[in-house]
Amino acid sequence: MRAIYYDRQGPAHDVLAVGDLPAPVAGTGEVLVRVYRSGINPSDVKNRTGFVSKMPFDRIIPHQDGAGVIESVGAGVSPDRLGQRVWVYEAQYGRAGGTAAEYVAVPSANAIALPDATSFDVGASLGVPAMTAHRCLFADGDLRGRRVMVHGGAGAVGSAAVQLAKWGGAWVVATVRRPEQMEVVRRAGADLVLNLRQGDVAVDVKAGTDGAGVDHIVDVDVVANGELDLACLANGGAISAYSVGDRDATVPVPVLPFMLVNGAVRFVYVYTMPTSAKQAAVKDITSCLTAGAYRPEIGLILPLDRTADGHDAVERGAAQGKVLIAVMDA
Repeated sequence: MRAIYYDRQGPAHDVLAVGDLPAPVAGTGEVLVRVYRSGINPSDVKNRTGFVSKMPFDRIIPHQDGAGVIESVGAGVSPDRLGQRVWVYEAQYGRAGGTAAEYVAVPSANAIALPDATSFDVGASLGVPAMTAHRCLFADGDLRGRRVMVHGGAGAVGSAAVQLAKWGGAWVVATVRRPEQMEVVRRAGADLVLNLRQGDVAVDVKAGTDGAGVDHIVDVDVVANGELDLACLANGGAISAYSVGDRDATVPVPVLPFMLVNGAVRFVYVYTMPTSAKQAAVKDITSCLTAGAYRPEIGLILPLDRTADGHDAVERGAAQGKVLIAVMDA
């Protein structure tokens, strides 16, 4: 099979190679998926650079997210799954082979049926962004009638959070840093879009919530936004942080101000979410897709042999939306 792989960590154009590798075989409890689209996430970039950990395998086919068709099933998996269109999550977590290849073998539970009207492009845009967003939003229960703030609303996780929060019945304010991102977030469904570099965001958030503030904050950079988050937080509210740019970053917590608003800070790492949280995310993401309420922004689609360019785009934040690799013609 054609695949992208690396056997050492470093810059994308230095270490990512394309070539022919043996196709995997579905083991017990697994399915073999013919990959049509592979999604690139910041965590894929961090794995390739060594930000998260050193090489756990001698050779790695990257990417956790993807979409395709089940070609074969291993022992213990119903043959009824053959030919099923699926989206895949955590394909490369704890394994050497991800979705940047024509075939990937994953546990059957990690290959989720795609609704008939959902494209492979959308399917490959789920996984890490949608499941991260779901945990940030729903860890504390129902969102109906709640107020949600999403930082980085034009990013993959941010856009997913806006759409899932609206599907869940919340009022949503989202922030951006560039004017051109505002329309992207409006298309995602945000009720209010604010530029972090213009005006007084906390004042605008309080005005938009009749002075109450927001119940949930989904934050891509809690180190930079901590003071603002506290100023926007409603009594009993929670901040969910899911990303960090510095391995040694710390978040100083002003204990008394947080205590006075009964506030909470949660850190979310999608790969180690409790199994029950992943199952709940899959269920709700499927319902959101079926309702036609999830329409991710696709920023860039590249052929397999340009995967390194895709990694560069994600690393630089150059693409407005999800970056996908077209492994095969859909």
